[in-house]
Amino acid sequence: MVPRVGILGLHLEANAFAPPTLEADFRAQCWEEGAEITRLARAETSHLPAEMAGFYRRMDETGAWAPKPIAIWAAPPGGPIDQALFLRMLDAARSGLLAAMPLDAVYVASHGASSATGDEDSDGSLLAMIRAVVGPRVPIVVTHDLHCNVSERLVAACDSLIAYRTNPHIDMAARAAEAADMLRLLLSGTRVFKAFRRLAITPPSVTLLTAEGPYADLIRDAEALMAGKLLNASVTGGFVFSDLPKCGMTISATALSQEAADEAVEQLATRAWNERHRYVAHLTSLEAALARAKTTSQTLILADVADNPGGGGRGNTAWLLQALHEAAIPSVVLGLFVDPALAAEAHALGEGAVFEARFNRDPGEFSLPFSARARVTMLTDGKGQGRRGNMAGRQFNLGPTARLTLEGSGLEVVVISLRRQCHEPRTLEMHGINIAAARVVVLKSRGHFRAGFAEFAPNDRILEVDAPGLTSPVLSRFAWKRLPRPVFPIDPTP
Repeated sequence: MVPRVGILGLHLEANAFAPPTLEADFRAQCWEEGAEITRLARAETSHLPAEMAGFYRRMDETGAWAPKPIAIWAAPPGGPIDQALFLRMLDAARSGLLAAMPLDAVYVASHGASSATGDEDSDGSLLAMIRAVVGPRVPIVVTHDLHCNVSERLVAACDSLIAYRTNPHIDMAARAAEAADMLRLLLSGTRVFKAFRRLAITPPSVTLLTAEGPYADLIRDAEALMAGKLLNASVTGGFVFSDLPKCGMTISATALSQEAADEAVEQLATRAWNERHRYVAHLTSLEAALARAKTTSQTLILADVADNPGGGGRGNTAWLLQALHEAAIPSVVLGLFVDPALAAEAHALGEGAVFEARFNRDPGEFSLPFSARARVTMLTDGKGQGRRGNMAGRQFNLGPTARLTLEGSGLEVVVISLRRQCHEPRTLEMHGINIAAARVVVLKSRGHFRAGFAEFAPNDRILEVDAPGLTSPVLSRFAWKRLPRPVFPIDPTP
């Protein structure tokens, strides 16, 4: 019998300190339903989350199957989903599942850190609904970003949770392929067992890189366990800015016996807790970053990690922009500055126009206004295709975009209309910028830029700058409301 596999996905990293996420945010990135998902998943390139291509490819390789795609919703990181919108999405998912019945299995490709304005566990609500529709015996496998917030309800509703193991994230397709293999195993009648643990650790995201550091060591341990009897071990760092009771590092395991799953979780959780002191952010002050920028002879990358749109930041703080402009450091590039009003004004004026560029004319928290005379050097529609990192071969859309050159300093700013982080070099190169020739490159991104911009600067020429913003790794600066306390590193060791 050819298995009928339902497919769903909800991608949002919800930052409780950011404005709510609306339908327009999903529509601008990915809102697909029904058979179109299958066409896009098998296309050469698409705007679908990268898991889709990986899952379809592996399922196609391993035998006949009948995909029954329901919906894939993806929006840039932002505030919780508007509750009325989330309920409509949940109803649409339920209706789609019912129409697709009978189903033999379900694959859910979700980010895992969503929430709604009236539902703190939207991912858990989605999984609980799926389980209620398909019944207790239909296998459900879920993939999550490693920056997810996992609830006990979600773990109970699925048969296996598989999380990314790379940061910057470049293994989405591989984890989806692993999910496909897990589904095939479950469809064969194999019984699996799960274990799960949450720790009182909310690591700053800059400490969760997987090339080296404490999280990298933990991931290697998990992979070593998977080389034995364990089917999967997932170590998730969590997304603390969701400010929810379910925030925190989690360990989950899927195995062929309960004993193996329990032992794996215990081993990984023990190491994580014993090494919690390693999950402390070490940033470079703005003053020290400026001093380094003035003396560098090779391309220096300044990561504006506190204003990362990839974590719900607004992408519009001007602290580094103003400081570098006033210092008149030559050959500086800044990307991407999110300011739709400024981009629209530049488009109205046209290329070559010189005007008073007002950044953040309607400022909010951490986004003081800044003005400078600027020339409109280049205009585009902001649409392109990535070439490196987790955007390689994927389509992106920045909205109407302007490259502005500030008078007096020559600083180049790429101003965009849609909120996106700068982790793909094409977003700058398509605007005529030679990144390798720049002295200083400021990137509004937390860590994904490392995969995209690795060819321009090694680690010793990358500084994570301590400036204000909605995604600051200095977690003591936030007024937490729902986060479980005490929790490390915000509080003394619990």
